[in-house]
Amino acid sequence: MAEENGTGVGDGEPLAEAPYPSDRCEAGQWVEVERVLLEPADRSEHLPDDTAAQPLRVWVRGFARAAADLGDECEIETATGRVITGVLTAVNPGYSHTFGTPPPGIASIGRDLRGRLAAYRERNP
Repeated sequence: MAEENGTGVGDGEPLAEAPYPSDRCEAGQWVEVERVLLEPADRSEHLPDDTAAQPLRVWVRGFARAAADLGDECEIETATGRVITGVLTAVNPGYSHTFGTPPPGIASIGRDLRGRLAAYRERNP
């Protein structure tokens, strides 16, 4: 049986320290910064009042160009090479988006289709 080391591989090698989120980043670490793209006065006049009253914020991910603490200004280089400055909001950020809950009819499509195919195959050998 393979030696248990937490990787499921069983190679006996020690695990590397995982890059878990922390309160500080080092230069070259994957981070996320927040910055204000448009102040309320610069936003379109065709927006609803409650939306127009808020600044337009963006969250951008990239590699820190210097060490920084959460809440500090941090300059990053994005995967496409852009250099952006913003407030550091996350170190080693993950993805938390989903496609939401499936509509009720979607969940049963696969089972229904397999049943229809089986019935068809029985009628048409």
